[in-house]
Amino acid sequence: MDWLESRDGRLNAEGVCLDEVAERFGTPVYVYSRAAIEGAYGEFARAARGRKVLICYAMKANSNLAVLDLLARAGAGFDIVSGGELQRALAAGADASRVVFSGVGKSAAELRMALDAGVRCFNVESRSELRRLSTIAAAAGRRAPVSLRVNPDVDAGTHPYISTGLRESKFGIAHAEVLEAYREAAGLPGIEVTGIDCHIGSQITELSPFIAALERIIELVERLAADGIALRHVDLGGGLGIDYAGERPPTRTALLEAIFARVDASPAVRGLELMFEFGRSIVGNAGLLLTRVEYLKSNEARNFAVVDAAMNDLMRPALYEAFHRIVPVRQRGTAEARWDVVGPVCESGDWLGRDRALAIEEEDLLAVLSAGAYGMSMSSNYNTRPRAAEVMVDRGAAHLIRERETVESLYALDRRLPD
Repeated sequence: MDWLESRDGRLNAEGVCLDEVAERFGTPVYVYSRAAIEGAYGEFARAARGRKVLICYAMKANSNLAVLDLLARAGAGFDIVSGGELQRALAAGADASRVVFSGVGKSAAELRMALDAGVRCFNVESRSELRRLSTIAAAAGRRAPVSLRVNPDVDAGTHPYISTGLRESKFGIAHAEVLEAYREAAGLPGIEVTGIDCHIGSQITELSPFIAALERIIELVERLAADGIALRHVDLGGGLGIDYAGERPPTRTALLEAIFARVDASPAVRGLELMFEFGRSIVGNAGLLLTRVEYLKSNEARNFAVVDAAMNDLMRPALYEAFHRIVPVRQRGTAEARWDVVGPVCESGDWLGRDRALAIEEEDLLAVLSAGAYGMSMSSNYNTRPRAAEVMVDRGAAHLIRERETVESLYALDRRLPD
């Protein structure tokens, strides 16, 4: 996270002191770096220059309109998994013809919405969805552009909750059934077969799972061609990991170069358009969660730093036992102690970090790093807690890009029973 630096013993983000961010916008607050987001996407774009490639941003990682706007301006496409994400993308200025619609449970209303908007492609995940989409499109006198998401039974080597390419996963169509599904798709009146899709998981830190999945896709493309089903694109998904706790994933450039080398060696896929769906690797290390220490307390077993952010603000530690580095905004000269950094929610699972060496006092600010992906987008209002504000730092300036919710807004849609 090279957009962070210490100045006079205090942590700064793109030249903005995080103390000042907390004073101006309150805590907890998410802080994102414009330069980091644009730089990460830019590395993918440069690696793909001169090729028929669409780099899509996987919106589920972080769907703030300012983030989407930056990426739309940079030329990104968008990978969506709901009708709500489609509406967000369009509101942020995205071109629907650069949107791919993934997701295992698309409703009929969502399919109609996306068809009317003119999305680039539907990544279909079951034969039932294929038939439903054909019926909807044919009734409208249309043919829906489709790729089938293949479940290649490849182990991504990541947490089970974010591994999506194994045979026991709910995602995609089993590898053994794909050819028959394509034959059915080719004969449906409302379907135009345009591509093939594969996504095996998230936070992948090695090249080998990507290449193994690609090999299975190349084999299928060859067999489809032999059946007379010609494709126009191959969507290889995303899932590239980031450094949370010392992981060493391949660089964005190294990943794309390895894929291009294998693609160039295959007559079946050489010349087809390639699509990717990267999320975490674009925004993950471009964000942090800023939180204030409310209380320090100890018992016979542990020291607890109780902060004003909680599992409703950052779900990943409670959900996955995920690790995020936690650093003080102000560097103190006092000795460090071991602290469990916990929130105020009434759950023992409400923690942001365990057994961390920190020199802190009450009312100090802490920065929870690598929180740009799956932080705000997975947050909730559990315990009637308003969700955090979001701020974008940009070359010495801090811009509010989402206001903090109010308690009144949380129950504004509730209704009491009549007398």
